[in-house]
Amino acid sequence: MEMQIQEITEHQIWLALENVKDPEIPVISVVEMGMITGIQLSASDNGHRTCSITMTPTFVGCPAIDVIKKSIREEVMKLEFDEVEVKVDFETQWTSDRMKPEAKLKLEKFGLAPPVLLNDDELTVQQLNNVRCPHCHSTDTTLRSAFGSTLCRAIRFCFSCKQGFEQFKPV
Repeated sequence: MEMQIQEITEHQIWLALENVKDPEIPVISVVEMGMITGIQLSASDNGHRTCSITMTPTFVGCPAIDVIKKSIREEVMKLEFDEVEVKVDFETQWTSDRMKPEAKLKLEKFGLAPPVLLNDDELTVQQLNNVRCPHCHSTDTTLRSAFGSTLCRAIRFCFSCKQGFEQFKPV
């Protein structure tokens, strides 16, 4: 009796990738962040199944790239592929507009002000100055430092609730 190899769909891979969280923001998946830019599946005649996933990092110098690659590979290997390759695409520029709306809501609940939607427009001073506090939702905030705990964050202060907070930078 010949054993049937169940076909794995691209949809199943997308679902698996929802389990891969950004190590710097563990409430958001790499899918919600818009980091996954390609999935390719292949199978040989002998049933050898491979998957190639392409990801675009939020910042070129992001220190979490290797951790994310490893997590993607481990999660997709659970689908019983013989080989999973994770490629980093430095040519496709990631922008904060790639983030899904639910990711921005999760950011705010996590305590980070989400980035504004740019829609391919240039970032304006008004957009930079109109950042809503994730704690009290006031827009009476100011930039304290363009550099936060990671490259993708800035430090802000809210005059209403008197709390400091980080903002995910719009890129």
